[in-house]
Amino acid sequence: MARLFEYQSKELLNQAGIKIPRGRVACSPEEAAEIARELGSEVVLKVQAWVTSRASLGGIRFASNPNETASLAAQLFGLNIKNFKVEKILVEEKLAIAQELFAGLVIDDALKAPVLIFSSVGGRGIEEIASRHPEKIVRQIIDLRRGLTEAEALDVARRAGFSGEIQNKIAHFLVRLFEVARKYEARSLEVNPLVITTENDLIAADAHLVIDDYAVFRHPELGIEVAREFDRPPTELEKIAYKVEERDYRGTFYFFQMIEEIPEGELVVGFHGAGGGGSMMSMDALLRQGFKLANYCDTSGNPPASKVYRAAKIILSQPGLCGYFASGSGVASQEQYHSARGLVKAFLEEKLEIPAVIRLGGNFEELAIEILSTYLKEIPAPVEGYGRAQSPDFCATRLKQLIKNRTLIRHEVRPIKDPFIPPGAYVFATMTGSVIIDDRRCAECATRPCLEACSPRILGLVENKIRLIISEEEAQKGKCTECLACEIACRFHGQQGLFLWLPIPGLKEYRQKIIGIYNSLTNK
Repeated sequence: MARLFEYQSKELLNQAGIKIPRGRVACSPEEAAEIARELGSEVVLKVQAWVTSRASLGGIRFASNPNETASLAAQLFGLNIKNFKVEKILVEEKLAIAQELFAGLVIDDALKAPVLIFSSVGGRGIEEIASRHPEKIVRQIIDLRRGLTEAEALDVARRAGFSGEIQNKIAHFLVRLFEVARKYEARSLEVNPLVITTENDLIAADAHLVIDDYAVFRHPELGIEVAREFDRPPTELEKIAYKVEERDYRGTFYFFQMIEEIPEGELVVGFHGAGGGGSMMSMDALLRQGFKLANYCDTSGNPPASKVYRAAKIILSQPGLCGYFASGSGVASQEQYHSARGLVKAFLEEKLEIPAVIRLGGNFEELAIEILSTYLKEIPAPVEGYGRAQSPDFCATRLKQLIKNRTLIRHEVRPIKDPFIPPGAYVFATMTGSVIIDDRRCAECATRPCLEACSPRILGLVENKIRLIISEEEAQKGKCTECLACEIACRFHGQQGLFLWLPIPGLKEYRQKIIGIYNSLTNK
């Protein structure tokens, strides 16, 4: 699920005709003071962070004039609140509050319907208030086909103890609140507090909207970069990883960074799982051996080799790793040789120097282990492959031993270079990359191992040249499965005349930045 900041949620409410406090978001103390000057009243400064209880954490302050606003804003910018660095502050007019209410919409999975929750009490400590005064909570199940009717909204306000003009205002608000939630396909939408002012206005003083991650692609206007339920803004590497998942529906790829800067002396590994339950067991096994995890990564659901390759490249964009550990379910239904080939391509390109232990339990695990042992002999690092018979604990122990058996090496991030495309090369597009064939090298190849390795049988000989025997459009739509078998066969059994270019948007620039930072710190 994807969260919106308070100021973003309020803007959507405002567009739907729901009153919000006057004000706007600031990105500097000077801008905060300017907003206070424009408002010409006492103001409230609210850090924009995906955390609860901001007031108790010092994230909500009040100021009586622009100078005080600037001073308080300077204290708030850069503040770390539960690992959330404050970069934006909402500056709004201070409301004259007569009563605080609560209103929320949530999808009830058991009922398979949205549920409206409304209370005549709201504000800080709403959970405790609800437990002490359950009689003040009104719930209304909403029929998705007709939505929340005006009559139902009026009844909700009546059951909460309201009548007259304010009852009508609450009903009007609730109907529009539901319209916002439905329009943006929200999993939840909470307004706490909903304020009745001393002038009897009804104003949404706070708002938090959470969008269903499967609906994010239908709402580009919201500018959501990563459809994940983070408790902090996504890191740059997480954004790059999400773009891989977003553009390729085949299988799952999830990447979450747990340590951005690896402390000196810590044994931190890159983690590559496959399947939630098996990955959890594997991570526990690493922790028992004294390792820390730089990231959590999952490639499951039968992803193509190209997706596993990209996952490995992203994991290896983290400097300072002492090892690479891949282990997931021991009974995965996916063909493990795809994962093995993806790892082989990535490790070869990286010239991997840190030890790696790869546990690929599941279909064709013997072939997957053979691929690893056969084609990774030329890299500096030891790589060991195991199947379901070896437990995650055994594999984590092996990684610890491999690290101990040699001088501790820290992973250095390497630059990504654009491929050299030989003059006159034959190139065709795949779903997420390109196959590049050098006819001059292929002419020297007597065995043509790429043809035998191509299980989809989309390559063949045309006038004695390796060519697609399907249309380029079919290849781009997925008939070329990007299994990487042809490239590995050509590299080790042919003339190295065929390879796949699988770009990862943004990763080249990210690595350049990381390398520049590393060089400046080490005076290289």
